Amino acid sequence: MKPTLLILAAGMGSRYGKLKQMDSFGPNGETIIEYSIYDAIAAGFGKLVFIVRDSFKTEFETYFRSKLDGKIDMEFVSQELNIIPDGMSFLEERQKPWGTAHAIWVAKNVINEPFGVINADDYYGVEAYGQLASFLTDQQNNKDFAVVAYYLRNTLSEHGTVNRGVCTLNEEGHLIDVKECVKIKRDLDGIIRYPLDEGNAELSDDTLVSMNMWGFLPSYFDYCESMFIDFLKNEGMKLTSEFYIPTLVDHLIKNNILNVTVIDTESDWFGVTYQEDKPYVMDKITSLIENGVYPKNLW
Repeated sequence: MKPTLLILAAGMGSRYGKLKQMDSFGPNGETIIEYSIYDAIAAGFGKLVFIVRDSFKTEFETYFRSKLDGKIDMEFVSQELNIIPDGMSFLEERQKPWGTAHAIWVAKNVINEPFGVINADDYYGVEAYGQLASFLTDQQNNKDFAVVAYYLRNTLSEHGTVNRGVCTLNEEGHLIDVKECVKIKRDLDGIIRYPLDEGNAELSDDTLVSMNMWGFLPSYFDYCESMFIDFLKNEGMKLTSEFYIPTLVDHLIKNNILNVTVIDTESDWFGVTYQEDKPYVMDKITSLIENGVYPKNLW
């Protein structure tokens, strides 16, 4: 059974100023997601599940079906506030989505196989998809989850500081902890630092960080629903509370429910958060095309 790739595309792009999932970055107007999809198909993924919002679902689905029909199976699932477990409630005035863990859970009726998870507005690299697909294909009789971890040196920005989830591993290569470190940058002396307490802490170039590329099994949906019910009981009446993937993963690890294998990759990562990031991302894609990684016309 081929694994599925779930693409988190429900964000509204408040910092970007527009719907960045649909913005053009390639020479023929290609979105960032299209390069991810190209890599996923080549790596052996058999289905795509897009998590979107009702407000742009029709436009989004029309665009991607026009490009990909006949190349890979697709599902389009909306993440909305009212999609919650039976018997639960939330604050009527709330508008903010429930977060990334919930965004995956809404796909529970369309995924029955091992699946990967990525952000729609991030580029993860050819090697990473191959590694993740291999892990998921080998997981038919295993219960492990996985995180694809990038070397920090391959995820830094020339345009300012970055926030990264720093991974801690045990001797078996399993994830112990993900610690969010903020305002990371390489200083003029070449050392990577981030502020900590009253001073700065250093990180090595080979520090492994999570960029929200995960490998899950269908068991995710049961674990998530149980935890999401508890979350709603405690946080459901708040305006901005969110249920994140690392929160769920941390709970599973700390309670010895399952192992999370760390897949380290040499792939380069880049993403777009602000409009100012766009020229840099376009240059990176142009360079990949010039180096033969992608054809000029993807489809």
